[in-house]
Amino acid sequence: MNIEHQVQQILIDKFHVDRALIQPGATLQDLGLDSLSLMEFVFALEDAFTVRIPEERVESARERLTLEELCSIIREHVGQHSAA
Repeated sequence: MNIEHQVQQILIDKFHVDRALIQPGATLQDLGLDSLSLMEFVFALEDAFTVRIPEERVESARERLTLEELCSIIREHVGQHSAA
């Protein structure tokens, strides 16, 4: 299962986001994630991928951070984790 698919499943299963809204260019704000649900989403991603996502990378860019960019951040940190 690829990162994009796992992120999509987390959004659908845990945050009840409509599948039709989940597009690579959708921002976290477009998906209806407020500050609290955003942090819960980050924790769910960290658990799913066994990574630590820097809070400032996500929180400061919530209005403009797209799912595609978020998947890239995860990829960066998965790579760091496996290199360690």
